[in-house]
Amino acid sequence: MTLDVSIPEPPDLSNRGRPSGFDWEGSETLGSEDFYREDLENLLQEGAWREGFEEWAGYTDLDEEEVRIVDDLDLFQAFDFYRNPTDDHLRFDAPTVPEDWLERDVTESLDSSSVSAINGELHDLGRAVHETLQNYLERTRDASDRNEEPFGEREE
Repeated sequence: MTLDVSIPEPPDLSNRGRPSGFDWEGSETLGSEDFYREDLENLLQEGAWREGFEEWAGYTDLDEEEVRIVDDLDLFQAFDFYRNPTDDHLRFDAPTVPEDWLERDVTESLDSSSVSAINGELHDLGRAVHETLQNYLERTRDASDRNEEPFGEREE
């Protein structure tokens, strides 16, 4: 089933804290925790979000009402994409339906299996956008005469 909804705006990655999966204690970054969110946000704005969303919309099991609920809960804006400075890999954190969903008016039509399905589909959307971002980064690297890694060294 192809989903017929408007593509939401890409998430704003500015002013984010540390990613949920980042371990400050085990980090050997020595204070250079640059998650490259600004660069990734630019790629999302340039089309990576749209392409990933369109791919996901082609196979998701969510219906238009469930997508509206996700949008009303601002979950599309809650996605986080970042470079992990410890291993130099692109990562993402997908949001989930808030734990107090039973108490919210916007989610009154949902049951626990719907919430689980939405959470799984949000992870799938994150994976689709993540893969699209990786493709954008590879194209950027391939277009570079310097053949540098997409996440090269930055001046402190």
